[in-house]
Amino acid sequence: MSNQALPLTRRHLLRRAMGATFGASLLGGSREAPAAPTRSSLVVLVRQKDLLDASHKVNGPALRQVLTQALTRVTGQANIKAAWRSFLDVKDIVGLVPTDHLNKTHDELVELVQSTLVEAGLPADNIRIAQGSSNQVRACTALIALPALKAHWLTGIGTILKNYITFSGHPSDYHDADSAKLGEIWTMPHVKGKTRLVLVDALRPLCDKGPQADPRYLWDYNGLIAGRDPVAVETISVQVILKKREALRGTPWPLSPPPLCVEMADRTYGLGTSRLDEIRLERLGWTDGALV
Repeated sequence: MSNQALPLTRRHLLRRAMGATFGASLLGGSREAPAAPTRSSLVVLVRQKDLLDASHKVNGPALRQVLTQALTRVTGQANIKAAWRSFLDVKDIVGLVPTDHLNKTHDELVELVQSTLVEAGLPADNIRIAQGSSNQVRACTALIALPALKAHWLTGIGTILKNYITFSGHPSDYHDADSAKLGEIWTMPHVKGKTRLVLVDALRPLCDKGPQADPRYLWDYNGLIAGRDPVAVETISVQVILKKREALRGTPWPLSPPPLCVEMADRTYGLGTSRLDEIRLERLGWTDGALV
């Protein structure tokens, strides 16, 4: 895809172009737009108080309950088996794409997704971890994004869109201009259209940068965020991070760099909606410190 219309390699011009619209999508401001939304994306946020114990260990039965709630609400199906089968065929080669660095996806969540897929009738040999290279994703017919919720020092938000960066074959090409072009990776032929579900591990998010996880900015949120629209789910993820940062400082604490990749994934690459008025957020379960 050509980038001539927006000079993505020139940071100051990109920020100027994005500035008028960024607030309307991620920060809830206003911009010129049709009076009524023309799109609608469902995002489901499920939390349970005892999902992590005092030592931050995962409560397996509680995690299964939360996963079941998330999947059945996203799909409208009666149980987790039917939910998976509404996304996937038994012939699919399913690639799971967890986060493997900084704030890693919990192994318990990855293992639970694998086991419930098998319970739904998918052969265990057809389920694999696809994180790491473009070659791994080429062999898959379907992907389930399983990122952990975190801020990132290169992208602002390092959750969903950035989780596919290794599929580009040239990750360093996506680090300039505050990584605004990450959405382009999702349009590549070996990736496009394969993602059936985005399931964010929001059990213990990281609300500030890295490159190492600072314990001061980790907290037990005890939740999962799910949806079919990666941009909508990323937008809600940004809101959780921003509102936690504001709660810590007592004043707005913007992400630096700003998560331009989210707006660009919508406006330039058409991957979904980043507008809050086009996202239907359903909250289930525990509400203390819900943030959004």
